[in-house]
Amino acid sequence: MTPAYRSQILSDTVSRLTALETEFFRTLNSLVEPAVRAGCGSPGIAPTGLIVLETKGRRTGIPYRTPVLATLIGDYLLIATIRGERSQWIKSVRMAPDVRYWLRGRVREARALVFTPDESPPDIQGLPPLVHCIASSFYATASGLGVAFAILRPALPPKRDT
Repeated sequence: MTPAYRSQILSDTVSRLTALETEFFRTLNSLVEPAVRAGCGSPGIAPTGLIVLETKGRRTGIPYRTPVLATLIGDYLLIATIRGERSQWIKSVRMAPDVRYWLRGRVREARALVFTPDESPPDIQGLPPLVHCIASSFYATASGLGVAFAILRPALPPKRDT
């Protein structure tokens, strides 16, 4: 067996496994998403739990909802994936950072700051000190492990006419 043939077999195997992994998470998400959107498993007494993140498709603009593990830090959320840049929501949020998410059964809007191992971190000036510290520390560790994450900065509430 030549090195080129071995390389081709490995490449084909990785492609099949990646497609299988993507289909597995799509199926799992479709089963879990309605309950999480309703508030089951949301951060509350414990600061970490499940939320549903709604992103826009990179090519189509179609909204996609994905259950993700999130840690509440004041009004901000830290969400992460061990799948790194293979995660579809990371790719989508990088292209369109304005997102919606469901926390405790209520929809909210936010802007995502995306941190990936292969890119420089986004500008985090202006974040509250605790969020800034956690984002900086987590990036230093996560990037070495291939973990991608995002900080969801809450959108300002609509101004009321007085």
